[in-house]
Amino acid sequence: MTIITVNSLKGRLSLEQRRKLAETLTDAVLVPEVGQFAPPARVGFQVHFVEREPDMMAIGGRLLADIGPDADVMVIDVAVMDGDWRQEVRTAVIERILAALAGACGLPQPAPTWWVNFRVIDEGSWGSSGSVLSILSLLDTGVFTEEKAKAIRAALGA
Repeated sequence: MTIITVNSLKGRLSLEQRRKLAETLTDAVLVPEVGQFAPPARVGFQVHFVEREPDMMAIGGRLLADIGPDADVMVIDVAVMDGDWRQEVRTAVIERILAALAGACGLPQPAPTWWVNFRVIDEGSWGSSGSVLSILSLLDTGVFTEEKAKAIRAALGA
């Protein structure tokens, strides 16, 4: 289970860019999380796009409404279930997210004012379908590589 929330200036992302990002942001987290490209696992991912008026975002102590049309601020919040999130895995996810954003926006590299927050939700703190979920119950679904499932079990002491 993963939720990716893209906070941007109203009108920053077109419908086509959001369509592309829905897929590329999902895969940016999915592949490092399960250890392989596994389309059936996509159902456990949500991407939310939140647009804000220019007077509802600020950078450097100034509202974007006062900076002008060149202000390009985005915050991407990624919330994942506890698992194998060693620093190198988190780094890969963050870099893949920023690359996906740059690609969708037609830029050669991510803007320095695009920030990614990566949050791991503690085991036992994620719920759906009327109960608490555990990543451990998902390990036998076939979407995780054996190596990734083993690393998750080790990370959780299971």
